[in-house]
Amino acid sequence: MAPTTAPASRGEEARTRAALAASAATVDGGVLSDVELAAWLEERRRAQPQQVERVSFADLDGWRFERSTGDLRHASGRFFAVHGLRVRSDFGPVAEWEQPIIDQPEIGILGIAVRDFDGIPHLLMQAKSEPGNVNGMQLSPTVQATKSNYRRVHGGSAVTYLDCFRRPAPGSVVSDVLQSEQGSWFLRKRNRNMIVRVGPEVEAGEDFAWLTLRQVNMLLGQDNVVNMDARTVLSCLPDWRPGATGPAASLHTDTEIRSWITRRRAEHDVHVVPIGLAQTKDWRRDPHAVSHRDGHHFSVVAVDVISGRREVAAWSQPLLEPHGTGTAALFVRRIGGVPHVLLRARAEAGFLSVVELGPTVQCTPENYADLPPAAWPPYLDEVRERRGSAVYDVLLSEEGGRFLNAQSHYLIIEVEDDIPLVSDEFAWVSPRQVDELLRYSHHLNVQARTLIAALRSL
Repeated sequence: MAPTTAPASRGEEARTRAALAASAATVDGGVLSDVELAAWLEERRRAQPQQVERVSFADLDGWRFERSTGDLRHASGRFFAVHGLRVRSDFGPVAEWEQPIIDQPEIGILGIAVRDFDGIPHLLMQAKSEPGNVNGMQLSPTVQATKSNYRRVHGGSAVTYLDCFRRPAPGSVVSDVLQSEQGSWFLRKRNRNMIVRVGPEVEAGEDFAWLTLRQVNMLLGQDNVVNMDARTVLSCLPDWRPGATGPAASLHTDTEIRSWITRRRAEHDVHVVPIGLAQTKDWRRDPHAVSHRDGHHFSVVAVDVISGRREVAAWSQPLLEPHGTGTAALFVRRIGGVPHVLLRARAEAGFLSVVELGPTVQCTPENYADLPPAAWPPYLDEVRERRGSAVYDVLLSEEGGRFLNAQSHYLIIEVEDDIPLVSDEFAWVSPRQVDELLRYSHHLNVQARTLIAALRSL
């Protein structure tokens, strides 16, 4: 929505928030009871057997390493590629490095359809298996498709419900914004995050279910149930919580927050140059993986996939496999009675806008094992010390379509006034200001968006 709206638009927004609040407050179910929901999830898991087998790069069907650059590409020239990136950055403990990175310039669609049942909004969620998920099937948006998928480059079946998002009815769009994905693993990757109201003509197919917001929030509290794509779209819902968007004072004015973000983007020095994968320093390729010489960070591996519930029944692809489990932690503190979250202005090599706001702490601790404590991310020690008091501590998967067994511990920790800011990279931001920033592209990164969705679920 635009930052300035006509009174009728503000009224409509208020009605949307009130309806979402009602959906978040339902006692037990709506279209499905909680017992029926649990049974449906288990049934979908059984109905979606998936076989993922590691293979050599030579056995990848349709993928090849380019002779001149060593880049890993699909024969169609579509989907995505893996090439090298040379980076110089003033953010973090290492000033220069080279790495493989996923280059997927297509803008996909991540969309959730919303429909009223007895006046209560329900979200159409999909049970979807991804080759990189630790447990196969997870809950995804109504539509989760790259442009190559929905244009059927793979020759597979059509994407269900796609027209709800490519051709939404006038006045039906609740949210429509381009958002980034992991800036350390993707080069300028973006998806269109959409929430669209639909009518009774849209019914739930076999792998789909209408869930209340309370049920979705309940599942957000369970390990590896709600996938990354669903979490990022959920964060784009208007904040429905009482007082979250009211006139309560924030520590900083909106102008100060915008100026802070602009200053960090202007002052951080991040320079990236694409290079051939074969020329990427400190990375080695063997028949089964492209890996760092020290065994850190991640590897690029190859898999064969057989899945009976996807647009294509079988395929091959590369996946990025992280070495270690990530940590994404958000500090929450009341300032003048108003909750604020501590966000960090992060510069990542793959960001389109140089800097996006991330959680208080975002890292894979294993990658810092060889560095002195002074080089560790700020507040990492505090997160470890306070983890026992976290109000949210859930293990969640990252993008299962591109990453293999990628998981992070997502933590929300309430703190008192004894957390001094260590640098100008950090700022306390109110829920109203977060809600405003999420209306626009490239302000909160995907890890922060997951934590905002989680915070609203509590």
